[in-house]
Amino acid sequence: MQYRKLGKTNFDVSEISLGTWQVGGKWGEPFNEATAERIINEAIDAGVNFIDTADVYSEGQSETAVGKVVRERSEYIYVATKCGRQINPHTNENYSINALRKYVEDSLQRMKIERIDLIQLHCPPTDVYYRPEIFGIFERLKEEGKIQHLGVSVEKVEEAIKAMEYPNVATVQIIFNLFRQRPAELFFEQARKHDVGVIARVPLASGLLTGKFNSETTFGEEDHRHFNRNGEAFDRGETFGGVDFEEGLRAVNQLKTVFPKEENLAPVALQWILSHPEVSCIIPGASKTEHLRSNLSVEEREPLTDAQVERMNRIYAERIKPEVHQRW
Repeated sequence: MQYRKLGKTNFDVSEISLGTWQVGGKWGEPFNEATAERIINEAIDAGVNFIDTADVYSEGQSETAVGKVVRERSEYIYVATKCGRQINPHTNENYSINALRKYVEDSLQRMKIERIDLIQLHCPPTDVYYRPEIFGIFERLKEEGKIQHLGVSVEKVEEAIKAMEYPNVATVQIIFNLFRQRPAELFFEQARKHDVGVIARVPLASGLLTGKFNSETTFGEEDHRHFNRNGEAFDRGETFGGVDFEEGLRAVNQLKTVFPKEENLAPVALQWILSHPEVSCIIPGASKTEHLRSNLSVEEREPLTDAQVERMNRIYAERIKPEVHQRW
């Protein structure tokens, strides 16, 4: 496993880390504690030392599983969680200092840990980024020893750039993948300037970039890839990276011509992300151990060639960019 610096936190984190949305929520399968613990333990065995969760993943069960495993391990594992999405309706007006404090304290209680290494605002409405008092509460929580660092998880590049104006924002979690390339422009430049760690999420465009889907693929009613394709439940960009499913399949078919010997394109898609030195870590999820092993196999592969990267980027520019680039 290779490690990279997570911005001003100075954490050295595994470049392939673990996101736990899949082990806890909206992926078509009910939460299974044993499966979650098995995936988390196997990730740590392979050198993963940074795990990302959230209080809303399966109503806190993901956090509970992460906390249990981390407490049982001898290695130090950096724990990142998120807060704010419990607010209902999820509006700027309903964000309050007292609510956020309670969410942090509830997360600590669920995970049974003394301090959260990285707490992140969980994709708040854009207006929240213009409220200094919201960012200020995390300084007090830091002084109280309940958190170590603050980050944000964002939907839009503009939100990321605004968040970095607050000096206590140490990381930005953002959707960045072969089909969502806009962050590599101004955002990466500003992240370097502010020494902010970049956590790449939705790296496989909800599985689209694995190359395993086709026009006959269906998803269960409880799977967000079924019910959120047009942003019916939350931001559309969270599902397939905001890419139209059928158009995404056509782009993936072109990608297969670049890598004709690859049955599974996931490692290739992750390698593309890691070719950007501004990325501190990627947090692909896994609902099965074989998904985890696929993600970790990146560490054993030969680097992509310049010609391969150029062809990958051309597919994005021609098929995907016109529809998604300026939206997020």
